[in-house]
Amino acid sequence: MCDSHNDDLSPYKGLEHEGHDTEHKQWSRRSFMQALGIAGSGSMMLGSNMLTASAASPLTSAIAAAETDNILILIRLSGGNDGLSTVIPIEQYDSYANARPNIYIPESKILKLTDEFGIPSYMNAVQPMWAEGQFKAVHGVGYEGQSLSHFTGSDIFANTDLETTGFSGLNTGWMGRHFEHLYPDYLSDFPGSRPEGPAAIQIGNYGSLVFEGEETNYAFVTNNVDQLEQIAETGLQYSVDEVDDTCMYGDQIKFLRGVSNVTNEYAGKIHEAYMRGSNQVEYQDNYFARQMALLARLIKGNLGTKVYMISMGGFDTHGNQPLNHARLMTNLSVAIDNFYDDVAFTQQDDKILSMTFSEFGRRIFENGSNGTDHGKAAPTLFFGSGLNGSAFVGEHPTLDNPDGRGNLEYTMDFRDLYATVLAEWLCVDIPLVEQHLLDHPYAPVNLGFNCSGIDFPDIVYSDGEPTIPGSEDPVDPTPYDPSLLDAIVHKPFYPTDQAPHIYLEMPFSAHVDIKLFNILGQQVGTVYNEMMMEGSVELNIRERMPQHLSAGKYIYRIDVQNQKMAKSVMVA
Repeated sequence: MCDSHNDDLSPYKGLEHEGHDTEHKQWSRRSFMQALGIAGSGSMMLGSNMLTASAASPLTSAIAAAETDNILILIRLSGGNDGLSTVIPIEQYDSYANARPNIYIPESKILKLTDEFGIPSYMNAVQPMWAEGQFKAVHGVGYEGQSLSHFTGSDIFANTDLETTGFSGLNTGWMGRHFEHLYPDYLSDFPGSRPEGPAAIQIGNYGSLVFEGEETNYAFVTNNVDQLEQIAETGLQYSVDEVDDTCMYGDQIKFLRGVSNVTNEYAGKIHEAYMRGSNQVEYQDNYFARQMALLARLIKGNLGTKVYMISMGGFDTHGNQPLNHARLMTNLSVAIDNFYDDVAFTQQDDKILSMTFSEFGRRIFENGSNGTDHGKAAPTLFFGSGLNGSAFVGEHPTLDNPDGRGNLEYTMDFRDLYATVLAEWLCVDIPLVEQHLLDHPYAPVNLGFNCSGIDFPDIVYSDGEPTIPGSEDPVDPTPYDPSLLDAIVHKPFYPTDQAPHIYLEMPFSAHVDIKLFNILGQQVGTVYNEMMMEGSVELNIRERMPQHLSAGKYIYRIDVQNQKMAKSVMVA
């Protein structure tokens, strides 16, 4: 609750930025305008649904034309996520606990992923992803002069214009500018004027400029997941062919019909992909999980869309933060884990990168309502096997030298992360990347993927090796033959008998040890422990385990010449 602040206006507790309540009213006013279709030129109210058809934007075009099948999912944590309840700095734990005597996370409820950093136990669903090398967290993400306003902060993270203030700022987004460059005739019916499927899909229309171009929004947008589910299930289409020409100008009629044609076409494409795809994992019944489940089904149905944006609200945790944040991040963690298990059935998991963003972080110090107020820097989370390893990236801000209001200072410019994702994951040419980020110089961050082929600058990782459940010993940094070890292929697969198998392909002869762990990191047995000749083998997990395995998720760990590799596997 935004008005539940402590009357004791110490330098940290309960002190909010000026105009906080007014700013929330402006935020609601803008959302109301967007819901009416006023704020976006490509948006229409058709029946009871708000739809926006992707239109020509420089960023969209470059992505669609790029030589990659990679997919990006943007996850908006609306309200300002508390970074210190997401990534806990173990080396600064005393400072952290002293600043939050009533809401800190006890050491007994921290999952220690390295010697320096951990995550709260309520995020344990992503611990297997850490073990599999599918989870990175980038510390201290923000920008110079960071706004503490929901409205302005959201706009800046969408339009990358640091001069934005209040309602004044650039009205195009970093993705919108890209798509505009690619499809200048997007709303026309010329062959090749737009991609086969929507360039982008966005669930939740309020308060985001990410896909906005000069003329229109370049994403197929629905206000909520219910609307997109309805379109996916029915292929429901709308028309404006019967609009009365006498009350509107000809160019407006042409524009509306163009948007309608694109909307109709893509509604059908979404329905076809939905019917081709299916969910092979059971998701929880909450709003965020439903979004992830729907995206998985569309992706598995080969819709062809390369950028998706979904959202989760409730992160404006001025009061009762421990319970609220635990609920939100539990839902996020479980849904993310389920999603990547789901798309792994069609071997698409290595082509999908997910990243979180929020308009700002929270203060170091708690307020008087068991919450935290608007702050600055916060971590950005990345998920997916395309990361090629788990790590904490960058320099964590110090808790002992905050600004005058108790805010963490940023150590990573968010535009550098955007640029890296565009150039190195979506394979957009670097000059275009700089152009669409308003001439921000390209300074990539080594996140584990590299499309441009450039040499990355030195990157700061946390000290200490990532831990693998059930393992106390670190990975040997100098294995016998790194080039051969990198060529080892392993993956879980599920034949028609439903018994989980492990496929292992060895480029040389060596002793192979494969152990199985539950998600708590407890060893449950040995799948394989013998010499293996060069070649491939398929291992039936149930047949090789000495005891009965309960249905659920497990982690197998392969040890070859002190090199350890791990993936998760589902046991039905």
